[in-house]
Amino acid sequence: MLLSLASFGQKNTKVIGTWLTQDGDSKVQISQTEDGRFKGEIIWLKNPSEDDGSDKLDKHNPDEELKDRKILGLELLRNFEYNEDDEEWTNGTIYDPKSGNTYKCYMWFDGNPNKLQVKGYIGFSLIGKKVSWTRVIGDA
Repeated sequence: MLLSLASFGQKNTKVIGTWLTQDGDSKVQISQTEDGRFKGEIIWLKNPSEDDGSDKLDKHNPDEELKDRKILGLELLRNFEYNEDDEEWTNGTIYDPKSGNTYKCYMWFDGNPNKLQVKGYIGFSLIGKKVSWTRVIGDA
């Protein structure tokens, strides 16, 4: 029984780490919260500044009060739970700062532990956009 618990813990947390997004323009640090869920925060941007040198802000956010927050440090993955049966992280949301939209989301691995599959969708999970993020090894 202890062996199976250890195995579950490893599967559960293998999503933790730093991930280069599909466009190569940002890195997301995925971590586990105190309640056992998973979240992701932008920790690096290829271009962190606007042309005038100011920080990139969440200007596409539909909430006027949030338009002044910085993209760097933004939590874009929220509330993911590990589904042991499907070996997926589910019931979470992903925020797209390029559009200001938030989508339902789930994540999984297709055999390669260094390629995270991320799918955001509206309504049904059959319809949506799937991207692959690459694990950052070494200096995050």
